[in-house]
Amino acid sequence: MLLRGLGRMEIIRITDDAGAVVAPDWLARAEAVHRQLRERLPPGYAGVLRRVFAGGGRMVVAAEGGAVAGVAVYRIHENTHAGVQLYVDDLVTDAAQRSRGVGRALLDWLARHGRERGCELLALDSGTQRTRAHAFYFREGMPITAFHFSRRLG
Repeated sequence: MLLRGLGRMEIIRITDDAGAVVAPDWLARAEAVHRQLRERLPPGYAGVLRRVFAGGGRMVVAAEGGAVAGVAVYRIHENTHAGVQLYVDDLVTDAAQRSRGVGRALLDWLARHGRERGCELLALDSGTQRTRAHAFYFREGMPITAFHFSRRLG
């Protein structure tokens, strides 16, 4: 796949459908980009992500050459309000690669992957402060369909 301003980019699966890490070298390379979105991830990135994978999370990266241009962490689950859905925990493009099609390539891959697995919906939450991300999601045909409420425990 060719992207604006980039060479050949590929989507690399970090986990298989069962959550096993199939590309540990790419998992390590993803950390710096992933932390651009999730600055508060605790130390021991690979261990944290392996726990996320054990809980149903899956991961892909968008890569060009040996560099990670974007990261997506997602899960497929069923609930009562949406049926089977692909929920995106994290979607981040490296700051130096934004507006070049990386996010769209990841979203397209996620949508295709979800359809192939019988999902009825692709969903994500985005922090209220992330206005640039919201503009991207609107352009990608993703309207706001709900409010997300939360309370810290402990």
